[in-house]
Amino acid sequence: MSLEPVAIVGIGETRPVRRSEKSLRGLVIEAVQAALADAGLKPTDVDAIVTDGLVMPNTVPRDFVAAQFGIDRRFDGGLSYTGAGIANAPKLAQFAISSGQADVVLCYFGVDWGTRASGPYGFHDLYEGKGTFEKPYGFSAQPSYFALWATRYMHEYGLTEQDLATIAVTQRQNALLRELAQAKSPMSYDDYFAARVVSSPLRVPDCCLITDGAAAFVMTSRERARDLRQPPVQVLGVGFGSEPISGDDGFTQPGGMMHITGAKAAADRALGEAGIGLADVNFAEIYDCFTISCLMQLEAIGFCERGEGPAFIREIGLGIGGGLPVNTHGGLLSHSYLLGIEHIIEGVRQLRGQAGDAQVSDAEIGLVGLLSNPDYGVLLLGRDAR
Repeated sequence: MSLEPVAIVGIGETRPVRRSEKSLRGLVIEAVQAALADAGLKPTDVDAIVTDGLVMPNTVPRDFVAAQFGIDRRFDGGLSYTGAGIANAPKLAQFAISSGQADVVLCYFGVDWGTRASGPYGFHDLYEGKGTFEKPYGFSAQPSYFALWATRYMHEYGLTEQDLATIAVTQRQNALLRELAQAKSPMSYDDYFAARVVSSPLRVPDCCLITDGAAAFVMTSRERARDLRQPPVQVLGVGFGSEPISGDDGFTQPGGMMHITGAKAAADRALGEAGIGLADVNFAEIYDCFTISCLMQLEAIGFCERGEGPAFIREIGLGIGGGLPVNTHGGLLSHSYLLGIEHIIEGVRQLRGQAGDAQVSDAEIGLVGLLSNPDYGVLLLGRDAR
């Protein structure tokens, strides 16, 4: 079966905040309403809903969303979880539209980890191995996991704290150009080095925000997309990659510590499907839960070789006017922590030419790389050719 090309035609997001007065379900409904209005579609135009396969089914199920909007689903699904699941949602939409099971597909995702007492730390309680072998001994939170990565990287490749600061400071500069960004205060290098150390060598600015919020986007065939309200953004390629380890091993126990599982395979598949190379990419939105994870994903995807990340960010530049603008909205570090769906929303805005002061000049192709260890998703988006 040949697959029908699809496009993203509507986007919506709530204002990200540390703690919201609204419930997570209420935030998702607000984001979906905004995405449909952006596309100029009615809820009844939607006939399929996709999201991730773990977080949303247990907090804001697809049937709940369908019931609120009167959506009569002909297709319903999820692939992987959190970031990788959302990056691969367009592939599910493509399968559904190509097989005649759907015409308009909705994707949504949100978290209330700012309000929940356990926040993101409670997520890893899903995995018995962590509760048995790690948490009782104090190895119990994501900053500790990634501080281990950063320390090892420093030992092997000469990474400096100044390199980590460059990522954090650059993304804060990007965020300050966006009205919705959660982080509002400017940050200099002096501010970075004065910040509290959370888990050495990681400081507060090296760690993602904690957020309550939601976002959504709407997809349809490229042919139908051209009749809708907004300039369609083409889905050029989608790649999924994984390795045979479980979340019990995630971030802490894999055999190769300096390795982003699934990223290379996902990137190769997405690029192959799109028929392009990384040199064709004008900007990248990378899952930056921590500064070190952002740097290592740039290497794993193939923008530079392993160990070359620090030199790459110094020499090529990650800012809006740099050689490879990265996380043009401020990313998880300074915009919001919705586990990556906001990276897709930002990619769409860039390719529509609607990013305001943060607009990348002549942006034609964007790459979104989203992490869900041991899974990874890469989504390539392109400006409409019309």
